[in-house]
Amino acid sequence: MISALSGFALIGVIVAAGWAAKRWAGLPPNAEAAIGRLVYTVLNPCLLFTGVEAADLRVLFSEPLLVSATAACACFGLHLLCTRGRMPGRRTMGTRIMGALTAGYVNANYIGIPIATYVLGDAALVVPIIMLQLLIVTPIALALLEIAETGHASWRSTVTAPLRNPMIVAVLLGALFSVTGMRLPTVIAAPITTMGHAAVPVVLIAFGMSLSGRRVLAAGPDRIATIAAVLLKIAGMPAIAFLLAVVLGLSHERAYAVSVLAALPTAQNIFLYGQRFGVGLVLARDAIFLSTLLCAPALLLITLLTNL
Repeated sequence: MISALSGFALIGVIVAAGWAAKRWAGLPPNAEAAIGRLVYTVLNPCLLFTGVEAADLRVLFSEPLLVSATAACACFGLHLLCTRGRMPGRRTMGTRIMGALTAGYVNANYIGIPIATYVLGDAALVVPIIMLQLLIVTPIALALLEIAETGHASWRSTVTAPLRNPMIVAVLLGALFSVTGMRLPTVIAAPITTMGHAAVPVVLIAFGMSLSGRRVLAAGPDRIATIAAVLLKIAGMPAIAFLLAVVLGLSHERAYAVSVLAALPTAQNIFLYGQRFGVGLVLARDAIFLSTLLCAPALLLITLLTNL
Protein backbone atom coordinates (compact mmCIF):
# COMPACT_ATOMS: atom_id res chain seq x y z
CA MET A 1 0.00 0.00 0.00
CA ILE A 2 2.87 2.39 0.79
CA SER A 3 4.30 1.90 -2.68
CA ALA A 4 0.87 2.45 -4.23
CA LEU A 5 0.45 5.70 -2.31
CA SER A 6 3.66 6.94 -3.92
CA GLY A 7 1.63 7.19 -7.13
CA PHE A 8 -0.71 9.66 -5.44
CA ALA A 9 2.28 11.63 -4.14
CA LEU A 10 3.79 11.80 -7.61
CA ILE A 11 0.53 13.10 -9.07
CA GLY A 12 0.23 15.65 -6.27
CA VAL A 13 3.69 17.09 -6.87
CA ILE A 14 3.14 17.50 -10.62
CA VAL A 15 -0.32 19.05 -10.12
CA ALA A 16 1.16 21.44 -7.55
CA ALA A 17 3.84 22.45 -10.04
CA GLY A 18 1.12 23.32 -12.57
CA TRP A 19 -0.78 25.33 -9.95
CA ALA A 20 2.37 27.26 -9.00
CA ALA A 21 3.27 27.91 -12.63
CA LYS A 22 -0.15 29.39 -13.35
CA ARG A 23 -0.01 31.52 -10.21
CA TRP A 24 3.54 32.86 -10.29
CA ALA A 25 5.26 32.09 -13.61
CA GLY A 26 3.66 34.91 -15.54
CA LEU A 27 2.20 32.61 -18.19
CA PRO A 28 -0.18 34.05 -20.80
CA PRO A 29 -3.92 33.68 -20.11
CA ASN A 30 -4.34 31.05 -22.83
CA ALA A 31 -1.41 28.88 -21.68
CA GLU A 32 -3.65 26.26 -20.10
CA ALA A 33 -5.79 25.90 -23.23
CA ALA A 34 -2.72 25.73 -25.48
CA ILE A 35 -1.15 22.99 -23.36
CA GLY A 36 -4.41 21.04 -23.36
CA ARG A 37 -4.67 21.31 -27.12
CA LEU A 38 -1.10 20.05 -27.50
CA VAL A 39 -1.84 17.02 -25.32
CA TYR A 40 -5.11 16.32 -27.11
CA THR A 41 -3.77 16.50 -30.66
CA VAL A 42 -0.19 15.22 -30.31
CA LEU A 43 0.94 13.72 -27.00
CA ASN A 44 -2.09 11.66 -25.97
CA PRO A 45 -2.58 10.10 -29.43
CA CYS A 46 1.05 8.95 -29.28
CA LEU A 47 0.49 7.44 -25.83
CA LEU A 48 -2.72 5.71 -26.89
CA PHE A 49 -1.20 4.29 -30.07
CA THR A 50 1.80 2.77 -28.32
CA GLY A 51 -0.33 1.40 -25.48
CA VAL A 52 -2.93 -0.27 -27.70
CA GLU A 53 -0.34 -1.51 -30.21
CA ALA A 54 1.50 -3.47 -27.51
CA ALA A 55 -1.64 -4.86 -25.85
CA ASP A 56 -3.21 -8.29 -26.18
CA LEU A 57 -6.81 -7.54 -27.14
CA ARG A 58 -7.94 -10.95 -25.89
CA VAL A 59 -7.96 -9.52 -22.35
CA LEU A 60 -11.25 -7.82 -23.26
CA PHE A 61 -13.08 -11.11 -22.81
CA SER A 62 -13.26 -12.03 -19.11
CA GLU A 63 -15.76 -12.15 -16.25
CA PRO A 64 -13.97 -9.48 -14.14
CA LEU A 65 -14.08 -7.11 -17.11
CA LEU A 66 -17.82 -7.77 -17.49
CA VAL A 67 -18.24 -6.72 -13.85
CA SER A 68 -16.11 -3.59 -14.32
CA ALA A 69 -17.91 -2.58 -17.51
CA THR A 70 -21.36 -3.10 -15.99
CA ALA A 71 -20.45 -1.12 -12.87
CA ALA A 72 -19.14 1.75 -15.01
CA CYS A 73 -22.25 1.79 -17.21
CA ALA A 74 -24.45 1.72 -14.11
CA CYS A 75 -22.66 4.80 -12.73
CA PHE A 76 -22.91 6.58 -16.08
CA GLY A 77 -26.66 6.02 -16.07
CA LEU A 78 -27.15 6.74 -12.38
CA HIS A 79 -25.43 10.09 -12.68
CA LEU A 80 -27.70 11.07 -15.55
CA LEU A 81 -30.74 10.08 -13.48
CA CYS A 82 -29.58 11.69 -10.22
CA THR A 83 -28.84 15.05 -11.78
CA ARG A 84 -31.75 15.24 -14.20
CA GLY A 85 -33.87 18.32 -13.47
CA ARG A 86 -32.19 18.92 -10.10
CA MET A 87 -29.58 21.49 -11.08
CA PRO A 88 -30.17 25.20 -11.65
CA GLY A 89 -30.08 26.31 -15.22
CA ARG A 90 -30.43 24.37 -18.40
CA ARG A 91 -27.84 21.59 -18.69
CA THR A 92 -26.37 21.03 -22.12
CA MET A 93 -25.91 17.61 -23.61
CA GLY A 94 -22.13 18.05 -23.39
CA THR A 95 -22.22 18.87 -19.67
CA ARG A 96 -24.39 15.84 -18.92
CA ILE A 97 -22.02 13.59 -20.85
CA MET A 98 -19.08 15.01 -18.91
CA GLY A 99 -20.89 14.44 -15.62
CA ALA A 100 -21.60 10.82 -16.48
CA LEU A 101 -17.97 10.24 -17.48
CA THR A 102 -16.65 11.64 -14.20
CA ALA A 103 -18.82 9.12 -12.33
CA GLY A 104 -17.51 5.99 -14.04
CA TYR A 105 -14.33 6.56 -16.06
CA VAL A 106 -11.42 5.44 -13.87
CA ASN A 107 -7.77 6.44 -13.77
CA ALA A 108 -6.73 2.93 -14.74
CA ASN A 109 -3.30 3.88 -16.04
CA TYR A 110 -1.45 6.33 -13.82
CA ILE A 111 -3.02 5.26 -10.51
CA GLY A 112 -4.53 1.92 -11.51
CA ILE A 113 -1.24 0.29 -12.52
CA PRO A 114 0.62 0.98 -9.24
CA ILE A 115 -2.42 -0.01 -7.20
CA ALA A 116 -2.88 -3.23 -9.20
CA THR A 117 0.84 -3.91 -8.75
CA TYR A 118 1.29 -3.14 -5.07
CA VAL A 119 -2.18 -3.70 -3.59
CA LEU A 120 -3.46 -6.57 -5.74
CA GLY A 121 -0.08 -8.02 -6.64
CA ASP A 122 -0.66 -8.21 -10.39
CA ALA A 123 -0.42 -5.25 -12.79
CA ALA A 124 -2.15 -7.28 -15.51
CA LEU A 125 -5.46 -7.04 -13.62
CA VAL A 126 -5.95 -3.43 -14.72
CA VAL A 127 -5.07 -4.00 -18.39
CA PRO A 128 -8.60 -5.11 -19.45
CA ILE A 129 -10.07 -1.91 -17.98
CA ILE A 130 -7.51 0.21 -19.80
CA MET A 131 -8.38 -1.52 -23.06
CA LEU A 132 -12.14 -1.23 -22.47
CA GLN A 133 -11.87 2.51 -21.87
CA LEU A 134 -9.51 3.14 -24.78
CA LEU A 135 -11.25 1.00 -27.39
CA ILE A 136 -14.93 1.39 -26.45
CA VAL A 137 -15.75 4.08 -23.89
CA THR A 138 -13.41 6.78 -25.22
CA PRO A 139 -14.50 6.61 -28.87
CA ILE A 140 -18.19 6.66 -27.90
CA ALA A 141 -17.74 9.52 -25.42
CA LEU A 142 -15.70 11.66 -27.80
CA ALA A 143 -18.14 11.05 -30.64
CA LEU A 144 -21.04 12.14 -28.41
CA LEU A 145 -19.14 15.25 -27.28
CA GLU A 146 -18.35 16.06 -30.91
CA ILE A 147 -22.02 15.80 -31.80
CA ALA A 148 -22.99 17.90 -28.78
CA GLU A 149 -20.52 20.60 -29.82
CA THR A 150 -21.50 20.75 -33.49
CA GLY A 151 -25.21 20.22 -32.94
CA HIS A 152 -25.35 17.65 -35.72
CA ALA A 153 -26.84 14.25 -35.02
CA SER A 154 -27.21 12.87 -38.54
CA TRP A 155 -25.94 9.39 -39.30
CA ARG A 156 -23.11 10.84 -41.36
CA SER A 157 -21.97 13.06 -38.47
CA THR A 158 -22.19 10.16 -36.05
CA VAL A 159 -20.10 7.90 -38.27
CA THR A 160 -17.46 10.44 -39.27
CA ALA A 161 -17.05 12.26 -35.93
CA PRO A 162 -14.72 9.60 -34.45
CA LEU A 163 -12.56 9.69 -37.58
CA ARG A 164 -11.96 13.41 -37.07
CA ASN A 165 -10.67 12.86 -33.55
CA PRO A 166 -6.89 12.24 -33.27
CA MET A 167 -7.18 10.12 -30.12
CA ILE A 168 -9.78 7.77 -31.59
CA VAL A 169 -7.75 7.45 -34.78
CA ALA A 170 -4.69 6.59 -32.65
CA VAL A 171 -6.64 3.89 -30.78
CA LEU A 172 -7.97 2.36 -34.01
CA LEU A 173 -4.52 2.35 -35.61
CA GLY A 174 -3.02 0.82 -32.47
CA ALA A 175 -5.68 -1.92 -32.51
CA LEU A 176 -4.94 -2.60 -36.18
CA PHE A 177 -1.23 -2.98 -35.47
CA SER A 178 -1.97 -5.18 -32.45
CA VAL A 179 -4.24 -7.54 -34.39
CA THR A 180 -2.06 -7.79 -37.49
CA GLY A 181 1.29 -7.91 -35.69
CA MET A 182 2.68 -5.07 -37.78
CA ARG A 183 5.35 -2.85 -36.25
CA LEU A 184 6.56 0.63 -37.14
CA PRO A 185 10.22 1.16 -38.01
CA THR A 186 12.29 2.18 -34.97
CA VAL A 187 13.06 5.57 -36.48
CA ILE A 188 9.29 6.34 -36.35
CA ALA A 189 8.28 4.31 -33.30
CA ALA A 190 10.91 5.82 -30.97
CA PRO A 191 9.75 9.47 -31.35
CA ILE A 192 6.11 8.42 -30.98
CA THR A 193 6.93 6.55 -27.77
CA THR A 194 8.93 9.48 -26.40
CA MET A 195 6.13 11.97 -27.09
CA GLY A 196 3.63 9.58 -25.52
CA HIS A 197 5.65 9.48 -22.30
CA ALA A 198 5.18 13.25 -21.99
CA ALA A 199 1.36 13.08 -22.14
CA VAL A 200 0.56 12.24 -18.51
CA PRO A 201 2.85 14.78 -16.78
CA VAL A 202 1.85 17.54 -19.18
CA VAL A 203 -1.88 16.96 -18.70
CA LEU A 204 -1.31 16.90 -14.93
CA ILE A 205 0.42 20.28 -15.18
CA ALA A 206 -2.52 21.66 -17.17
CA PHE A 207 -4.87 20.23 -14.55
CA GLY A 208 -2.89 21.92 -11.78
CA MET A 209 -3.08 25.21 -13.65
CA SER A 210 -6.86 24.90 -13.70
CA LEU A 211 -6.95 24.78 -9.89
CA SER A 212 -5.48 28.27 -9.61
CA GLY A 213 -7.95 31.06 -9.00
CA ARG A 214 -11.10 29.09 -8.12
CA ARG A 215 -12.05 27.18 -4.99
CA VAL A 216 -12.96 23.51 -5.37
CA LEU A 217 -16.72 22.91 -4.99
CA ALA A 218 -17.45 26.62 -5.14
CA ALA A 219 -21.11 27.57 -5.36
CA GLY A 220 -22.40 27.15 -8.88
CA PRO A 221 -24.52 25.03 -11.22
CA ASP A 222 -21.96 22.20 -11.28
CA ARG A 223 -21.77 21.58 -7.52
CA ILE A 224 -24.59 19.01 -7.36
CA ALA A 225 -23.28 17.17 -10.40
CA THR A 226 -19.79 17.09 -8.91
CA ILE A 227 -20.93 15.73 -5.54
CA ALA A 228 -23.04 13.06 -7.27
CA ALA A 229 -20.10 12.06 -9.48
CA VAL A 230 -17.66 11.75 -6.58
CA LEU A 231 -20.08 9.71 -4.46
CA LEU A 232 -20.81 7.35 -7.35
CA LYS A 233 -17.14 7.04 -8.26
CA ILE A 234 -15.74 6.40 -4.78
CA ALA A 235 -18.66 4.58 -3.11
CA GLY A 236 -21.27 3.56 -5.66
CA MET A 237 -19.07 1.99 -8.30
CA PRO A 238 -17.07 -0.31 -5.97
CA ALA A 239 -20.28 -1.37 -4.19
CA ILE A 240 -21.93 -2.24 -7.51
CA ALA A 241 -18.82 -4.10 -8.67
CA PHE A 242 -18.66 -6.16 -5.47
CA LEU A 243 -22.36 -7.10 -5.64
CA LEU A 244 -22.05 -8.12 -9.29
CA ALA A 245 -18.97 -10.20 -8.49
CA VAL A 246 -20.91 -12.03 -5.76
CA VAL A 247 -23.88 -12.62 -8.10
CA LEU A 248 -21.58 -14.04 -10.78
CA GLY A 249 -19.86 -16.28 -8.25
CA LEU A 250 -16.38 -14.83 -8.61
CA SER A 251 -13.80 -15.91 -6.06
CA HIS A 252 -13.08 -13.72 -3.03
CA GLU A 253 -9.79 -12.59 -4.58
CA ARG A 254 -11.45 -11.55 -7.84
CA ALA A 255 -14.33 -9.83 -6.04
CA TYR A 256 -11.81 -7.87 -3.99
CA ALA A 257 -9.82 -6.98 -7.11
CA VAL A 258 -12.79 -5.64 -9.10
CA SER A 259 -13.95 -3.65 -6.05
CA VAL A 260 -10.53 -2.03 -5.62
CA LEU A 261 -10.25 -1.18 -9.32
CA ALA A 262 -13.78 0.26 -9.33
CA ALA A 263 -12.73 2.66 -6.55
CA LEU A 264 -9.99 4.23 -8.67
CA PRO A 265 -10.48 8.00 -9.05
CA THR A 266 -11.78 9.78 -12.12
CA ALA A 267 -9.19 9.89 -14.90
CA GLN A 268 -7.46 13.16 -15.78
CA ASN A 269 -8.34 12.49 -19.42
CA ILE A 270 -11.92 13.57 -18.65
CA PHE A 271 -10.63 17.06 -17.90
CA LEU A 272 -8.74 16.96 -21.19
CA TYR A 273 -11.93 16.05 -23.08
CA GLY A 274 -13.83 18.88 -21.40
CA GLN A 275 -11.04 21.30 -22.26
CA ARG A 276 -11.09 20.23 -25.88
CA PHE A 277 -14.85 20.72 -26.25
CA GLY A 278 -15.17 23.64 -23.83
CA VAL A 279 -17.75 21.95 -21.61
CA GLY A 280 -17.93 20.69 -18.01
CA LEU A 281 -14.44 21.90 -17.10
CA VAL A 282 -15.19 22.88 -13.50
CA LEU A 283 -17.21 19.70 -12.96
CA ALA A 284 -14.39 17.50 -14.29
CA ARG A 285 -11.67 19.37 -12.43
CA ASP A 286 -13.41 19.16 -9.05
CA ALA A 287 -14.49 15.53 -9.49
CA ILE A 288 -10.95 14.46 -10.43
CA PHE A 289 -9.42 16.34 -7.51
CA LEU A 290 -11.88 15.08 -4.89
CA SER A 291 -12.04 11.48 -6.11
CA THR A 292 -8.22 11.30 -6.15
CA LEU A 293 -8.08 12.74 -2.65
CA LEU A 294 -10.67 10.23 -1.35
CA CYS A 295 -9.37 7.19 -3.22
CA ALA A 296 -6.76 6.10 -0.65
CA PRO A 297 -9.15 6.04 2.36
CA ALA A 298 -11.76 4.33 0.14
CA LEU A 299 -9.27 1.57 -0.71
CA LEU A 300 -8.44 1.09 2.96
CA LEU A 301 -12.15 0.80 3.82
CA ILE A 302 -12.75 -1.70 0.99
CA THR A 303 -9.82 -3.79 2.22
CA LEU A 304 -11.22 -3.83 5.76
CA LEU A 305 -14.81 -4.63 4.70
CA THR A 306 -13.93 -7.40 2.26
CA ASN A 307 -11.64 -9.12 4.76
CA LEU A 308 -14.00 -9.16 7.75
